Amino acid sequence: RGLKEKALAGYLVKRMGQTKRVSGTFEVKLAVRAVDPQTLEPTLGRMTLDKQFHGALEAASKGEMLSAMSEVTGSAGYVAMERVNGVLDGRRGSFVLQHTGTMNRGDASLSITVVPDSGTGELTGLAGKMMINIEEKKHFYEFEYTLGN
Repeated sequence: RGLKEKALAGYLVKRMGQTKRVSGTFEVKLAVRAVDPQTLEPTLGRMTLDKQFHGALEAASKGEMLSAMSEVTGSAGYVAMERVNGVLDGRRGSFVLQHTGTMNRGDASLSITVVPDSGTGELTGLAGKMMINIEEKKHFYEFEYTLGN
């Protein structure tokens, strides 16, 4: 690399922060919320999320989820928003995760991203995405993030 490229790369790392990847486990409690039968169809659902994260992310979260089931087995969708409050790699604060998930005849697609500018406290400037795996009824997360200005 030339001197100019090295200087630019150094500036971007300082500006955007180093990308980090952390992982751990979490427990989740889902509670069905009552829906108004006048406004929502039986195929639509609403739930609250209550999570406890462990590992590099020691935090609790609360959120809301909306779901839709189709008449085709294995096809559905959901959206959710959750505020995560705790400690990420030693930094205290909170941030919001936005979920978008679909199942197309059993083929799953999931996107969980940090809402831009939702970080507070020592997590101000947080950006990133989370991946979830479920194995033998145990939940695991991988969180790739940057802390920048």
